[in-house]
Order: sequence, then structure tokens, then C-alpha cells
Amino acid sequence: MIKRIPIDALKVGMYVSDLNSDWIPHNNLKKSGYIRREEVIEKIRTLGIRELYIDTSRGLDTQDGLTRREVDDLNTLMLEEAGELAPIMKPVIGLDEEMRVAEKLHQEALGLVDNVMKDVKVGKAVDVSAFEELADGMVDSIFRNHNALSCLGRIREKDAYLMEHSVNLGVLMSVFGKSIQLPRDVLQQAAVGALLHDIGKTLIPDEVLHKPGKLTDKEFAVMKKHAEFSRQLLEKSEGITPLTVKVAAEHHERMDGTGYPQGLKGEQISAYGRMAAIVDVYDAITADRCYHKGMPPTEAIKKLLEWSGHHLDRGLVHHFIRCIGIYPVGSLVLLESGRLGVVIEANEADQRLPVVRVMYHTRFRSYIKQERLDLAHPKCQDRIVKAVDPDDYRIRVRDFL
Repeated sequence: MIKRIPIDALKVGMYVSDLNSDWIPHNNLKKSGYIRREEVIEKIRTLGIRELYIDTSRGLDTQDGLTRREVDDLNTLMLEEAGELAPIMKPVIGLDEEMRVAEKLHQEALGLVDNVMKDVKVGKAVDVSAFEELADGMVDSIFRNHNALSCLGRIREKDAYLMEHSVNLGVLMSVFGKSIQLPRDVLQQAAVGALLHDIGKTLIPDEVLHKPGKLTDKEFAVMKKHAEFSRQLLEKSEGITPLTVKVAAEHHERMDGTGYPQGLKGEQISAYGRMAAIVDVYDAITADRCYHKGMPPTEAIKKLLEWSGHHLDRGLVHHFIRCIGIYPVGSLVLLESGRLGVVIEANEADQRLPVVRVMYHTRFRSYIKQERLDLAHPKCQDRIVKAVDPDDYRIRVRDFL
């Protein structure tokens, strides 16, 4: 039996089946294995892991914790409760119309982040004005239709994670900030901080930054310095604001004080740092990396709910879910009929019933005639079973938006 237990219940003789640590960069601990020494337990604890999964059929059991099924049921219930709330964001123009502008912005953003990473690596200063101009364009796009830039972030290329992750955070931070009605100037500063949050990684040695396997303790300690490096680089940049610096410096801080670089706790972390932590974790766990397979957005949202409280601000997590939706535009979902559909529009009354474009049948493993399907329509009998990975069906989602 698989059970989720608190770290304090972990003992020598247990078999860990999952460290429940997808939000932690590739550290040198195996995700599963038999616990033979107390030192291993302490090492897991120092990573900030509060809960993990054990396999009682392969090691000792405990009365503490919940079974995997109970955890899944609890996460699904929390997701359902979040889904009952109406989305906060309402587009003012259509997705097709905004997509053309968004695609151009997205490419400009990738190029700008790539260039600044190269410039800083050779000792050049960060051109803050260029990022302010980019952030303005992104915010304008999000005010028109936030789904356009957001769904482009789910279309990823291999070997471009650092650039894409930075751009995605800029987009998600802008969407998040707009949903809580941040003033325009504050929203722009937060977006710039998100775009530049990983600038400190330019000072991390390539052999550590791009290592395909697990990091040693020493390498992991080096990797963790990037948040402090980001703070230092941005504070030296002309025209940067303290708010922008906080976003970059605090995106790895955690509510329980187990984050880095300062180990800030609760309200010691700025609201912008807590927001950045949420969007950083969300984007990281939905991306394919050398050390884990990316989750579908809906599964990632369940993980955010599971990790809220200990690591992430619970109230802000719920707000983030309302602003992106439990089935974000660009998600691929399996319907009860066996058909697959790409989410193309949110339902203003119930996030669980979006508008989808069906185009593939899983029973026949073949494409079918495309159809726009409003799951909230009284005559529609189909319902979503779950979100699925487009790669499993070799589907290019962008073709159906």
C-alpha cells in the first residue's frame, strides 16, 4: 500500500516510493528507495520535504498518514471546490485575434531573455528598459486576452528550458497580478522581476547548470546560490526597483522557512515573492526536465493544493487557480465519449465545464472531424474525465487553438 506520511514519521526500515519533491531542482537524492540510515532521513528533512510517500508492501508501515487513494480523493475534492468558483479573468477580445500579437511578443521575449543571459555571462549590465518595454507589451496583451500568451507557454521546445521558463514566469506573474488588481506600474515591475528571476543562473558553472543527472551535495549548494546572485545582479542594474528585486530574490523562499537563500518564513516573504514561488513551482512541474516528466496543468494544480500551507501561500494558491482555471486554455482533456479536446475557452460560471475543440478519438487512435463543444450547454452530455499529456497522442495543441 502507498501512503503519504509526515517526515517526522519516517523511520529506518521504511521504503520511500516518492519524495513528493517535484518542486525541488534535481538534487542528488533518489526519488525512491529503502531507508537504511538516519542520516538519509535528516538529508530529506534538510531539503524542506514535509510529506512523502512510502510503500508499506516493501518496508515498515506506520499508523500516521493517508493512503495514496485518500490523498488523490482529497486533492480532487479541493480541485472540485476550486472549480466551482467562477474564473476571475474575462477576455475582452477573441483568442484568435490576440494570438497573432501574442506570438510575436512571445518570440521577442525569448530572444530578449536569451540575449541578456549571454550579455550578463560576459560581464555586461542588464538593460532594464528593454524588459520594461517588453513587460508593458505583455501586460497589454493580458488585459485584452490573458489566454493567448498563457497557452503559448505550454508549447515548449527541447533545450530551451531556461529561456522559456523565464518568459512563462513573466506571463504567469502578469496574469496573477492582474487577477488581484495590482496597479499597472506594480504589475509591470513584478513582470520584469519574473522575467529576470533566474538571471543569477548565468553565474552558475555550466557543468552544474546543465548537468543531465542528479547533483551532488556540493553542486546542489552551488545551484541554490542563483537566487542570491539574481538579487545582486539586479541591485546593481540601473533603473531597477526594490519590488522587482524581491520577485527575483524570493522566488525560492517557502512559507515554513525551508526555502532559500534567506530562509524567510510566512509574512517575512513579500506578497510578490510568495506569488513568484507559486508560478515558479507551477511552471517547473509542468515542464519536461531531465529529472522528471512534466505534469498536465490540472495535475500540477492538485500538487499546488497539496503543497499549500507548508511551502506555498494557501490563499494565493487558490487565487492563482481561479485566475488560470482548473483546465487552462491550451490544455488537452479526455472526454467520457473517448474523444480528446483542446480547451479553447473558459466557462464564466463553472471552470469544470469549459469550451473545447474535439479532434481526436482515443478508441480509434485517429483524428476526427473538428467540433466546437460547449460542455456547459444543456444539451451536451459529454464531460471531462481528466487532463492528458499531448505527447502521449503526438498531438500538437497549437494547431487546434
